[in-house]
Amino acid sequence: MKEQVMLRDDYKNPESRWAEMTYTARDVIPQRSMVLHLAEYEIDRYIEEDVPYGDLTTHLLNIAHVKGSISYVCREDTVVCATEEAGRLLEKCGCRIVSIVPTGTHVKAGETILEAEGYAQALNVGWKAGMNLLEYSSGIATRTQKIVDAAKRINPRVEVVSTRKSFPGTKKLAIKAITAGGALPHRLGLSESVLVFKQHMNFMGGLDGFLKTVVSVRLRSTENKVIVEAESPEEAILIARAGVDIIQVDKMPADVLKKVVQKVRAIDPTVLISIAGGVNEGNAGEYAETGIDIIVLSSVYFGKPADIRVDMNPL
Repeated sequence: MKEQVMLRDDYKNPESRWAEMTYTARDVIPQRSMVLHLAEYEIDRYIEEDVPYGDLTTHLLNIAHVKGSISYVCREDTVVCATEEAGRLLEKCGCRIVSIVPTGTHVKAGETILEAEGYAQALNVGWKAGMNLLEYSSGIATRTQKIVDAAKRINPRVEVVSTRKSFPGTKKLAIKAITAGGALPHRLGLSESVLVFKQHMNFMGGLDGFLKTVVSVRLRSTENKVIVEAESPEEAILIARAGVDIIQVDKMPADVLKKVVQKVRAIDPTVLISIAGGVNEGNAGEYAETGIDIIVLSSVYFGKPADIRVDMNPL
């Protein structure tokens, strides 16, 4: 089969068009992710963090003008993410992209996901910053896909969504990674979703006070579903009777949750039910089996990065 790989016809010109070539591997569609573009200043920031004043080692070794190549190779089965950003970073350092595997592609151990050529100075400047992007993002994408697969294997209708608890400053990469792994964002921020927590209710006289406002809140929230968190089975039942759109159950064991799902469905079968907190690859199938509609999690953001080897050699 053939894979389309993007090449620069003139890497010195940032306005040059992407050329296309064929590379024997697999059929690959464009990157499978919601976030398709990071701003130029964000790519510049990754370089600035690592090389604020240049590369002292390469300078002292007097190898800056030796031509060479760099290859990023996965040491394990991986869902690839951020190859586009890593490629742009290498280009900014002065490299020419030779081949690139799109975000969202599942590769086997030993496969090369990004190759570039350039002078040793450019290669060494972009090396670690590019690897950090790839390992961090691909680690999230790979963990996400494992959880999505585990949940949908039991309940094909369940959706996995990730919270806004990503490490500060990494949200775009985090959202790119989780969507590459088959999940969706739970909330992108406070501005585009309605989710009522206990912390909100404390200013309204508690749960009882809030439930009196559900009708009016839903009337005003014409384009957004109203989600309400429940911390116990009893709260979930009261919230279901109030007529909200989604009940988000917090940190509840799967056996208890299954009974809650049955009771809520008996009250109102149109209410969606989500579980938040404590869900991971090991128990995602167990929670999916309860009959819930949505799994909300943060665990994908934190864990082992993807294991990617970097080869650099003179040409």
